[in-house]
Amino acid sequence: MRLYLQIFEILLPFFYFSTIWVYAKIFFRSNKLAERLAPYFLYATLLSHACYIIIRTLEYSHPPITTIFEILSLIAFAVIFSYSYIEIRTRSKMTGYFILMLPFFFQTISSIFIKELTVIPPILRSYLLGFHVTSALLGYAAITISGVYGFLYLMLYHDIKSSHFSVIYKRLPNLEILEGMSFTATVLGFILLTIAIIVGLIWMPQAVEKFSYADPKLIGTIAIWIVYAIGLAAKKIIGWQGRRIMVLSLIGFAVTMFSMTIINMFFSGFHKFY
Repeated sequence: MRLYLQIFEILLPFFYFSTIWVYAKIFFRSNKLAERLAPYFLYATLLSHACYIIIRTLEYSHPPITTIFEILSLIAFAVIFSYSYIEIRTRSKMTGYFILMLPFFFQTISSIFIKELTVIPPILRSYLLGFHVTSALLGYAAITISGVYGFLYLMLYHDIKSSHFSVIYKRLPNLEILEGMSFTATVLGFILLTIAIIVGLIWMPQAVEKFSYADPKLIGTIAIWIVYAIGLAAKKIIGWQGRRIMVLSLIGFAVTMFSMTIINMFFSGFHKFY
């Protein structure tokens, strides 16, 4: 099985690159053949990456969360999974070029540097921990995509307001579709983060000796959840839409990036075990 893992580690960056190339044809050339082929490239890459994660989990008897390079691969999968869901829901392929560069970068770094640890803490072999981490990463991936759509929305909004009709104006979906895509990603991220938080709060106090409700990473994740809860409530109850919601999605994205980088590296407590 390790031979298959090595083959996947070599092929996955090429699968991602090929998929990006097809979506680039759609965005820059409006290529009809590329539009027909894009879903096949997307789902083939998604399925191949899923097989890689399953094989790696079975071969080493633990979820792929023991090193930063395993987690990078899991993040790449989370992004392409979330994007595939959004594309199915919105039926728009014009933003795939921008989104899929993220998993290509993450998986390429993972494929180059990934290796198996010789000694693994017992908790990292827990499949419930794997479910918790995967749910959180899928949620973060959806939020990241929502932030990208928010950024593209504001770029297009600026083009329209300034009457500067660049390639962004000509190729991107209209503001309403971009807002819908961002909202779809936000809802998906909110649901997945909710699942991750619930699993963590129920299971981790029993499984982790140094568990603390004051852990900065836990507080950061709950803060992200609150920001998006406010945004969803404002859209549903107050009727917020358009630029306000997009700015809020970028604020949530900034908080997410701060939690995943600065807090995770320098301030996290019991979350340091992965």
